[in-house]
Amino acid sequence: MLYHYRAADASGKIVEDDYDANALPEVLRYIGTKELRPISVKAMETAGSRWFSSIGKITVSDKVFLVKYLALMLRVGTDLLSAVNILIADFDKPAVRNFLLEVRENLRRGEPFYTTFEKHNKTFSPTFVSLMKAAEVSGNLQKTLEDLSVSLEREADLRGRVRSALVYPLVLLGMSVSILLFLVTFALPKVAGVFQGNGVNPPAFSAFVFTVGLFIGDHVAILLGGTAIFAAAFLLFVLKTDTGRRVWSRIVMNAPVVSGIYRDLSIQQMAATMSSLMKAGLPIVQTITVAADTISLRDYKIALRRVAEEGLSKGFTIGEAFRREEKFPHSVTSLIAISEKAGHLEEVLGTLAEFYAASVDSSIKMAVSLLEPLLLVVMGIVVAVIALAIIVPIYQLTSSFS
Repeated sequence: MLYHYRAADASGKIVEDDYDANALPEVLRYIGTKELRPISVKAMETAGSRWFSSIGKITVSDKVFLVKYLALMLRVGTDLLSAVNILIADFDKPAVRNFLLEVRENLRRGEPFYTTFEKHNKTFSPTFVSLMKAAEVSGNLQKTLEDLSVSLEREADLRGRVRSALVYPLVLLGMSVSILLFLVTFALPKVAGVFQGNGVNPPAFSAFVFTVGLFIGDHVAILLGGTAIFAAAFLLFVLKTDTGRRVWSRIVMNAPVVSGIYRDLSIQQMAATMSSLMKAGLPIVQTITVAADTISLRDYKIALRRVAEEGLSKGFTIGEAFRREEKFPHSVTSLIAISEKAGHLEEVLGTLAEFYAASVDSSIKMAVSLLEPLLLVVMGIVVAVIALAIIVPIYQLTSSFS
């Protein structure tokens, strides 16, 4: 449990700080050992990861700010504990501030800096934790934090561009579904009721459209609920089971356009992670193993693990191990082999990451540019079918009276 206490020293000066303890008596004993007189002791809800996870989330922007300013303070000569104290005073967001409080307590207990990040593995990726660990061991924490801030900014920029590209198609899809639901739940039942009330038998085409539309309108809640349940179940199946991940990987790898985007994204993730970890001084086998965990597609994840476990572990060079895997493009494996011989593998991997990030961005924009007119055409066809189903019997009905 984390406690916040205020106490006074022998001269009457007020001291205020936080202390992690199992119970209040332990805090009072701690205050006594510092020859302080307690004024107030307040429990701060819960400690560590439980409190951290219950108050908001640490976003990519928060992580960028955190590592960037830690690097800046270390560069000007501030020690790590003092830098964390400054950040605690400046951060207002509860999730970040409470995490920093936990970092400070762990540092005071003599634990390594990276261990706090390791405890929150849902927020900080294996790559992030490995970078912190390697940097702390090598004594190169400042440079690693600076490089990490750049990597996080690029990651945030790529995610932002992807989201921006998908906004309009998603809005268009939502509007299309809304219009369709309006037609089948309000317009079609009224028109069909007019014909049924007057004993008019519409043409077979119109009768079929009316039947389908009325069925959807009568069962719209069940259909929407069933769709939502199926989508949620499939998402859990993909995220929580190995079979689901294999199924999703097969779907993605065989889907036109999407397969290319996911392939480029997997290579970008691999190259960016390997470049960062190698710069931090991590051994190459560990670097590739950690990089495998960052890859989206299961096939590429397995192929990268084989590079480490069946290639490098058996004495192959990095280039030879990559060339054994057919999943990776020939251009990528050739660049890795050449740059390994030249001693510039880290730089080439960084360049590859930037190239494939631009490729992913370009591919998504192209896919969206094709998706937008396709959605408009499909929606136009649906509306045209419904309109014809209504207009044809009306025309026949008016013709019978002329």
